[in-house]
Amino acid sequence: MPSNSAEVVEAPSAINVDQLYRELEARLRELRPTEDFTALEKAYRFAAERHKDQKRISGEPYMVHPLLVTRQLADMHMEMTCLQTGLLHDVVEDTAATLDEIRKNFGEDVARCVDGVTKLSKLDLASREERQAESVRKMLLAMVSDIRVILVKLADRLHNMRTLGYLPREKQERIAQETIEIYAPIAHRLGMGKIRGELEDLAFQYLEPDASAELLKEFEATRAANEAFLNDIRHIVEVNLAREGIPARVEGRLKRAYSVFQKLKRQKISLDQVYDLLAVRIVTDSVKNCYAALGVIHNEWHPIPGRIKDFIAIPRPNLYQSLHTSVMGPGGRHFEVQIRTEEMHRIAEEGIAAHWKYKEGRRGPGEDDRRVAWLRQLVEWQRELRDPGEFMSTLKVDLYPEEVYTFTPRGKVIILPRDATPIDFAYAIHSDVGNHCVGAKVNGRIVQLKYALRNGDVVEILTQPGHLPSKDWLALVKTSKARNKIRHVINTTARAKAIEIGQKYLEREARRLGVQLMRVPKNQIEAVASEYGYGKIEDLHAALGYGKFSARQILQKMAPGQIPLEMPEPATPTVPSRPGGAAPAQSQRHRRLVGLPGQVL
Repeated sequence: MPSNSAEVVEAPSAINVDQLYRELEARLRELRPTEDFTALEKAYRFAAERHKDQKRISGEPYMVHPLLVTRQLADMHMEMTCLQTGLLHDVVEDTAATLDEIRKNFGEDVARCVDGVTKLSKLDLASREERQAESVRKMLLAMVSDIRVILVKLADRLHNMRTLGYLPREKQERIAQETIEIYAPIAHRLGMGKIRGELEDLAFQYLEPDASAELLKEFEATRAANEAFLNDIRHIVEVNLAREGIPARVEGRLKRAYSVFQKLKRQKISLDQVYDLLAVRIVTDSVKNCYAALGVIHNEWHPIPGRIKDFIAIPRPNLYQSLHTSVMGPGGRHFEVQIRTEEMHRIAEEGIAAHWKYKEGRRGPGEDDRRVAWLRQLVEWQRELRDPGEFMSTLKVDLYPEEVYTFTPRGKVIILPRDATPIDFAYAIHSDVGNHCVGAKVNGRIVQLKYALRNGDVVEILTQPGHLPSKDWLALVKTSKARNKIRHVINTTARAKAIEIGQKYLEREARRLGVQLMRVPKNQIEAVASEYGYGKIEDLHAALGYGKFSARQILQKMAPGQIPLEMPEPATPTVPSRPGGAAPAQSQRHRRLVGLPGQVL
């Protein structure tokens, strides 16, 4: 029986798989009439053969799923490697096919992409949570070297969400939760607004069925009135733009259900207080005309203070660009206006897939693509988190949209997550600035380091050479970069202290027991360190400082036969084993032993 991905099903119908492939190829020929699709048909035949005895729960051939995933990729204008991966993405996970077979038949690029989207369901991990964490970690690592991995994964997840209805309720909720916490935010961070919106709305139906049904009911009840209102607004906008000689197409839309639900919940307001429930989008030919169109709108209707946003001058981190304004329309009804160029619109809808043209030997966008640079940083920051629960919770925080736009005193824009603090700002500037931060000024006034930064704040960081971060900062910061840098410094400082304590402890205990360490050959000390699993003497000293072993144990191996049996052994002094851990109480004798009078580590 196919595993996880095969559990998601379609409504029963007599679908001919070969016919579905021919329709896929016909669509591709419309898009790329001169391309040879022999390689694609080879991938189809391979996948169809491996999946031929597999069915979805609805009774349909399993091969329907990879074909419709590949159709989604075709509509995204993906190239041949990506399309082949779409057809083959489940064969390693759900059939007896191996990566070596994929590599031999379709090449290294396809094999790498298939491996990247293959979950770790076959590994012997303790729990589903561990499997999920390691599968997501594996996918993220694969994305860094080849962004096609996540494009296939998003197409796969989108089709699975469209066909979620036949699964048991518990699985529906689990898959929808993962979608809304991981895959929709990834789509957002890659600028893929169209896919993100559909993923969120589909997940919303399963996670909040009552709220979803109620909102859709309200939308339906007011649909006719809303459509009439938007048609009137569109006509007025088109007439005014034409009069000013601004070429444009004007569209009307209703805000997405999940987005409305989030706003109602976050702001604790009613539906009639959502200013951007109704929106008009103006798509024009140039940046100059975007601003000219904004002037036309504000000349016709009064703008609502605080609701004008210029994402053209300051793009969002996912490179989204548009002008937003909310105005008071006819009859006192609010509506939002978005203004952008055609290129901005393409990027807003399709994100990283909008301008991505593959060339020979190229696996993805250039190194300077900020959407992928974010991903590389995220993977680097998460690399050290081995606990599955901590990895997933930290990842979910990192994936949420960045919303606070702050400035350095020289005017550089620093974009941070909501509720970020001056400490996050300091580490965003540079690690050394963060480590040496002792205070901050916001808009010229001293603030506490726990201050939640707001849009437009001008932040100046006060530093002091030699100052190091406090473990208390871990509770204040919102970014992974700040959190991991703070942990690194605390770990490094604690390790240095542990080495010092362990070395002094060993020396004092050696004097007490009459062992002359200076006469113990260095290679013998290294051999003892190796016996305990450490490559360096410093590592052994650190282990002593952390209280993992007693000094007498070590000395008995360094100088066998020299230690009297009747002498009692003092307790081992220790330092905290991890950042923020509480140090064990130490007696005055222990403090004297390590040469740190009165200090509790």
